[in-house]
Amino acid sequence: MDDILLKYLPERAVPPCLDLIKTSGVNLKIVNKRVTRHGDYRRLPNGMHLITINATLNKYRFLITLVHEIAHLSAFEQYGRHIKPHGLEWKRTFQYLMLPFIRPEIFPLKLLPILANHFKNPKASSDTDAILSLALKQYDPQHLKKTYIFELPLGSVFRIYNGKLFKKGNKRIKRYECVEITSGKLYLFQPNAEVELIKN
Repeated sequence: MDDILLKYLPERAVPPCLDLIKTSGVNLKIVNKRVTRHGDYRRLPNGMHLITINATLNKYRFLITLVHEIAHLSAFEQYGRHIKPHGLEWKRTFQYLMLPFIRPEIFPLKLLPILANHFKNPKASSDTDAILSLALKQYDPQHLKKTYIFELPLGSVFRIYNGKLFKKGNKRIKRYECVEITSGKLYLFQPNAEVELIKN
């Protein structure tokens, strides 16, 4: 298991992650990339606990996702299954479990203040924290050249992962209003959403 985790996690994070996995009794499954999520936790009908995580994540995002999902199991066991999946109990559990990892031996120095700020009030997905999401993407493999909505000029047409085309509109407080070309429906996009530019 150590050798497998070394491929996906920062080296110094492997022993404490192994302890977390063993203590929580989860089965970890590393899967091909799913566009809509980095990972998930499920309790199976036989009572077993399964965490799946995308194999394509960089080591730092993989670590955050693993601890995020273990926090679901820990929070459910500590507070009961009636709690909200990303409510206060989960946030506190996630903060507690993540704290030992937010160190320079595990994360690059320039990520540490961004992580510290994020974990004051962790979100349901690290992608909804645009600053953290963009900072983590700097550690993705270089061949994955990406374009983000915030980089596009107003009025640009872009394609998302499922092939749908949109036209970029104005920014609200945090997100961009974008109109789907075929239906004319208005959607809100995070500034760090990855897109393919079709036309300026």
